[in-house]
Amino acid sequence: MEEALLKSLVWTNYKLFILLCLILPLILSIWGLLAQIPSIQRLLVIFWRVASLMAIAIYLFIPVWQVGYLAWFLAHIFVVISLWFWVDINDEIKDLPKTALKFMVTAWRWAISFYGTISAISFIPFLPCAFSPDASVEISCRVWLEAPWHFKTWFHPNATPGFLGFLGMTGLIIYGIYFFYFLTFRLIKQGRIALEQ
Repeated sequence: MEEALLKSLVWTNYKLFILLCLILPLILSIWGLLAQIPSIQRLLVIFWRVASLMAIAIYLFIPVWQVGYLAWFLAHIFVVISLWFWVDINDEIKDLPKTALKFMVTAWRWAISFYGTISAISFIPFLPCAFSPDASVEISCRVWLEAPWHFKTWFHPNATPGFLGFLGMTGLIIYGIYFFYFLTFRLIKQGRIALEQ
């Protein structure tokens, strides 16, 4: 694949990420809070918790810590699963009266599910970057680092890449502990019922 085309596709992926994983869920979170619909509020709280792995991956990309590639890949899979996994939330949203908010939440769930699935599948060829010591110079790996580097320039101009990577790694460890706790305790106890998660 030509470098220019690859860059264009990767930047398109990041733009969809910003739209579907940041802007729209933020709008829906505020809207759901104002409308006081518990099922939508719970769904979006779960989404933010799970999607935080994407933010962690961005911070791991900045110092070119290869684990960021795995985090980015898994984050897309986890987000898709989290949006449809909870039986009680699915039933409650299905039973909501037809409103613009219900329509937008449903449309967003399908859109992000499509994005997450396609993004994860298309990222598989880049997974070797997670084990490459030359990820910062290989074109196929480096192209995923450009947007995080721009993010650093805009929002953390005075921070060192190592410090931002440390923040990302700390977040990854906390995320991993919570994920282990969820799998070994909450999932066994509550199954596919979200309750107050």
